[in-house]
Amino acid sequence: MLEAMGLSSLDQLFRDIPEEVRLSAPLNLPPPQAEADVMGQLERLAAKNTTKVLFAGTGQYDHVIPAAVARLIGRAEFVTAYTPYQPEISQGILQALFEFQSAMAEITGLPVSNASLYDGATAAAEAGAMALGACRTSKRLLIASTVHPYVRTVLETHFRDLDVQLEYLPEEHGHISLKTLKEALQSQEGTAGVLVQTPNIYGIIEDLTGWAEAIHEAKGHLIISSNPVSLGALRSPAEWGADIAVGDNQPLGLPPCFGGPSAGYICCTEKLMRRMPGRIVGESVDADGRRAFVLTLQAREQHIKRERATSNICTNQSLAALANLVYLSLLGPQGYEELAQRNIQGTLALQQGLRKLGLHQAFEAPNFNEFVVKIPVPREDWEKIFATKGILSGTWLSTLSSEYSKDLLAICVTEKRTAQELQQYLACAQEALQ
Repeated sequence: MLEAMGLSSLDQLFRDIPEEVRLSAPLNLPPPQAEADVMGQLERLAAKNTTKVLFAGTGQYDHVIPAAVARLIGRAEFVTAYTPYQPEISQGILQALFEFQSAMAEITGLPVSNASLYDGATAAAEAGAMALGACRTSKRLLIASTVHPYVRTVLETHFRDLDVQLEYLPEEHGHISLKTLKEALQSQEGTAGVLVQTPNIYGIIEDLTGWAEAIHEAKGHLIISSNPVSLGALRSPAEWGADIAVGDNQPLGLPPCFGGPSAGYICCTEKLMRRMPGRIVGESVDADGRRAFVLTLQAREQHIKRERATSNICTNQSLAALANLVYLSLLGPQGYEELAQRNIQGTLALQQGLRKLGLHQAFEAPNFNEFVVKIPVPREDWEKIFATKGILSGTWLSTLSSEYSKDLLAICVTEKRTAQELQQYLACAQEALQ
């Protein structure tokens, strides 16, 4: 290769890189090993991992995933190191993404969905940008303080160097009241959008009655972030009057996997369709009149003048979105509703058991599949008891953000948790409280 470029050494190849930043010594790596030896070492490292019974949620959820999901998305046609997004990608991938969009539109009740985003936090930031772009008279976004702190951090990073005003709606007893919203809307003329999460960081279902009317009267846009599994039992964003719906699709057929990869969904009204980030797959007909799928409305900088681009998002999570679609297809509408109900029932069962032990919710309010309790014993003592049974008892909210009290534990119950595991949890809690 050097000869083809007319060079005599690697030093010549790297001569444009300043010497002070070049590697001056060999990398600190072990000597080469045979393939079998490398695999043996990797297996020994993997054996150090421990699998626990997860009662932790707050953004990553442990659900039952049918074996067919991994089997189907593992086919060679789908597994690729390159995320397909060019207009000429195969009809199979395009149709799968089209059906993914159809599923997300049906779940949220909004007519337009894109082919997925990187994750739920990215989707929230892009939704904020959509609202700002659609509102010429305001650069103000209101964010519910009950939105996941990681999502809030992404929003702050996304808009940090832009002329955008981010304001937080203060919580009252774990939720945001309509009165608080109206006061914020009236405190300043013009609000481009309001982002609220339901179920929120505490697992509480926000009552959004009157929100859409108040926000639309202020010429703003309502953005609702939801755990998609919850929409099998709760009101859809469209029923609340949302203009944009966002969320993370990890609960739909994707394992927690130490935090990723995942896929984000974003859906909107037809009025906002041309401000949608990423790409949308549309249905058309080819020259012979046959059904065909094409990428459409690609309003990003790769296709139009940069100053007119709605977003710099130029790809999507095709494989993860395909997993979401396979999972939803296997469940079907009835299975999807039953899944949500089983999450609710399991959560209620554990709540009732903990109440008998004297552990009550930090915020007494309707919730979905997670809730927060105040733990009255030292964290180390509590965790030590659960560790002996191989249980991760929940998520300490203070590990997500220092704004939360150190005794707040978010406990999550999905349909994967058995009656025996719930009893084991209660037994550990009783021992830890003695």
